[in-house]
Amino acid sequence: MKTANKCYQAKAADVAQQQRWFVVDAKDQVLGRLAVRIATVLMGKHKPTYTPHVDCGDYVVVLNAGDIKLTGRKREQIVYQRYSGYPGGQKVIPIKRVLERHPERVLYEAVRRMLPKNRLARQMLRKLKLYTGDTHSHQAQHPEPLPS
Repeated sequence: MKTANKCYQAKAADVAQQQRWFVVDAKDQVLGRLAVRIATVLMGKHKPTYTPHVDCGDYVVVLNAGDIKLTGRKREQIVYQRYSGYPGGQKVIPIKRVLERHPERVLYEAVRRMLPKNRLARQMLRKLKLYTGDTHSHQAQHPEPLPS
């Protein structure tokens, strides 16, 4: 007798009870490598119960988000572009200026661009908590260190 192959599909109600909190110190970590680890945890791809259409990821608290490391000449080469929609409305901001004014935005943008481009990604991004200092207000959730 042949057994039927079944594929597990997570349900949103079950996932909410299994979400964990992780904390990671971004001091002197390479931007891209850290962003990949964070995006993987936010999507839930580190779990065997990963389901693409359900937000089964965990919360991530990042400390010292402004103290990330950029390798090579990226500090001079990377620029952020946006466009207002009006003629001449293109803004080009170098990463050096963003690091000075809003240091946590660099890591936020790197993670955001690694997530899928849909409503589910915006829901996943709400679980990312960025802090420029080394203290956070999520002690009650008992965050554990992010495994490497």
